[in-house]
Amino acid sequence: MNKNIKLAVAGAVLALSASANAGIIIPAGEWTLDVNGNVNAFATFHQNKDINTITGSTIAGTKDATGEKNTQGINTGLLPAWLGFTGTTRQNDVDVSFTISMQPNVSSNGVTGDGAAPSQLMRQANLTFGDKSWGSFKLGKDIGIFASNAILNDMTLLGVGGNGNVTAAGGSGTSTSLGGIGTGYIYAAWKGQVAYTTPNFNGFQATIGITNPNQGLTTVGTTTTAISTLFQDRFGIEGQATYSFAADAFTGKVWVGGASYKAKSSASIEHTATVGDIGATIGANGFGLTGYYYKGEGVGTTMMFTNALSLAGQKRDSDGGYVQATYVLPTKTKLGLAYGVSNLDLAGGESASTIIKENQRITVGAYHPLTKHLNLVAEYNDLESTSHLMLKNKASSVSLGAIFLLRLAVKL
Repeated sequence: MNKNIKLAVAGAVLALSASANAGIIIPAGEWTLDVNGNVNAFATFHQNKDINTITGSTIAGTKDATGEKNTQGINTGLLPAWLGFTGTTRQNDVDVSFTISMQPNVSSNGVTGDGAAPSQLMRQANLTFGDKSWGSFKLGKDIGIFASNAILNDMTLLGVGGNGNVTAAGGSGTSTSLGGIGTGYIYAAWKGQVAYTTPNFNGFQATIGITNPNQGLTTVGTTTTAISTLFQDRFGIEGQATYSFAADAFTGKVWVGGASYKAKSSASIEHTATVGDIGATIGANGFGLTGYYYKGEGVGTTMMFTNALSLAGQKRDSDGGYVQATYVLPTKTKLGLAYGVSNLDLAGGESASTIIKENQRITVGAYHPLTKHLNLVAEYNDLESTSHLMLKNKASSVSLGAIFLLRLAVKL
């Protein structure tokens, strides 16, 4: 027998709750199917004010080859458009689930509209099994364990944040925006993993796992030297512990995390990279406050391992964090102000160069629920990148757009 089922998939609710995409849950025999996702798009007006040479993971862009400082683009924000499916069931006293998702993107500014990089991502393909009495295991691809809470509690998950080193392309098409990646935290990324999560002990929960080795991951130093590529030949180890609480009008969460990896460069220089973080978020009577800090050795900045080593193969230290304050008006509009910074130090004995020293960001945002499933978003972002020669590139952007509910009609 055919049945028409309309599925309401609240992508905006996902970001507001800083959890996985949440949709309408459909009973289907022994299984429960959760179809989830969002669609979002933003028109961004970007101004790059300088043209200094800064190498590495710079966040503020530069003028283009014609000297033009103003660029424009239409793109998804930090959160990609999303369509995911999660099925759950309980068999033999074990909770079992699977998740598969896909993330299409907005077209690029190129003549084909597709961009040089893939415009469709596949970020989740995993299974879990466990029980609330002894915990659960996850196998497959999902968001990384380390730094995941940093990005999930970032208010720009509903918006744009940093646009990356955009020039004439306006940051359109080939990827999402950066949010606070590189200006407050290292990207958690989406990784193959085997992870164990403990039961919830009155608000306390911990996760530890091994993550996929990243072969040929990224460049370090400069691309013209022998130290050009990192090969992570062994599993990485990532972990995180959280404590969530609620008392009267207050709700909040505190977390600590860490990661350790061993990698070898194409020059056969081996090093161990380690990083740790701590964060907290609290809310009461419409007010919200979030603080986060990380510190690492040999992990680089922005993306894991990027610019992690000097040209001599020595580890560079890095740190950073962000603070964020929000308030929900009686109209349900959420206003937010955030400041984030990521620093990359020189290795011992390394001379100052054009390599990135600091990326920082100031974000002012307004997020208004026009309907139950549609949020209108307006953001202003001020970006600054500084090299170890103290050269600076400054940029700013205004983004206007929306993130809204995906609705599907499914026949069963």
